[in-house]
Amino acid sequence: MSRRDLFRDRGLVALLAAEVISTTGGQMTALALPWFVLVTSGSATRATFVIAAEVIGLALLGLPGGRLLGRVGAHRTMVLCDGARGPLMLVIPILHWTGGLSFPILIGVAFALGALTAPYFAAQKVIIPELLGEGEQEVGEANALFQAATRTTMLAGPALAGLLIGFIGATSVLLIDAGSYIVAALLVASFVPRRPPLPQNEEDRDLRAGIRFISRDRLLRAWWPAFALGDAAWTAFFIAVPVLVLSRFGHQPSIAGLLIAAFGVGAVCGNVISFRFLTRRYDGLAIVAVCVLGQAAPLWLLWLDLPVGALAALIALSGIANGIVNPSLHTIMTLRIPPRLRPNVLTTSMVGWAIVNPLGLFITGPVLDAFGTTPVLIGFAAVQTVTMAVVGVAAARELGRRRLEPAFSSARSPSL
Repeated sequence: MSRRDLFRDRGLVALLAAEVISTTGGQMTALALPWFVLVTSGSATRATFVIAAEVIGLALLGLPGGRLLGRVGAHRTMVLCDGARGPLMLVIPILHWTGGLSFPILIGVAFALGALTAPYFAAQKVIIPELLGEGEQEVGEANALFQAATRTTMLAGPALAGLLIGFIGATSVLLIDAGSYIVAALLVASFVPRRPPLPQNEEDRDLRAGIRFISRDRLLRAWWPAFALGDAAWTAFFIAVPVLVLSRFGHQPSIAGLLIAAFGVGAVCGNVISFRFLTRRYDGLAIVAVCVLGQAAPLWLLWLDLPVGALAALIALSGIANGIVNPSLHTIMTLRIPPRLRPNVLTTSMVGWAIVNPLGLFITGPVLDAFGTTPVLIGFAAVQTVTMAVVGVAAARELGRRRLEPAFSSARSPSL
């Protein structure tokens, strides 16, 4: 399939549109929800607890969500998850306006939203090879497109949320977020081809099957904990951004949106570089090994007392490296998994991520309240450097093994 054919596929285009709309809503929520809690309660700790509740919901109910994905397929799972997240998000503004919103209810809604994240995330990965087949080049280029589409939301979502919070308030922004989920569900239901789920035996649906596969795969068993810890650091950083803005620049939510959006700008640029120049020319493992540490290097300067433009530029540089690497990462991780095991393995990896992620959240809130943003930003850079180094070394070793295997096979083969 050529690149032009990708853009002519109506189902793929509809899926891209749904991803942009749904993920834009999610990115708006990522700023609007903690900002809402900060403004209404004045507590960074409470804000982190709300985000942590979402992650805990993912961790506790993610594996059953994987079984759902395996039974009903990626198409129906995406429709069900977005169709449920919309009404759930509506609960927060409605109860706030009617005076019925309590902190326990807010925690409960966040938990339920998180429970729908793991099957939706896995369905995003499963549906691409369902539509395009198992070719690494086609899946890699489609992943570059999807990464660019969803990373664009890291530009549009936070920036739009920051502006709208200033004009209409965080509560009304959450109402818009709810609508984005519903529109995305309708797009997928109406235009994306539905493929029947692959047949699975009982062993494939076993909750332990995903853990067994990850632990036995020499690449994934190194990458999975590195990504889990690295993403926990990113979550801590995004939680720290509103506090950083309030402490350095005052009550200016648009600056918070700009800083978070800077990562999206860089990531989209990196995705374009990957799509146009890298996926057809270089091995995905080589791209990861060479470029992945570029994500961590600029982060060491974020703790300095820099102007907004300099902070945004550093975050954008990190995003460029992330955008270059991520399409290859997602393609490699998806295609290494047998199709019948993908629902289980991908949700298991997401659940593992969710188990690790709250550690950073629970630490970040009290540290922000007690010491401010500097120790959080330094810790963020350190964790990113270590975890991305692990990812890069593992990719280089796997690439070396792959190149040596044909030589070993030839040496063992009898001469003709």
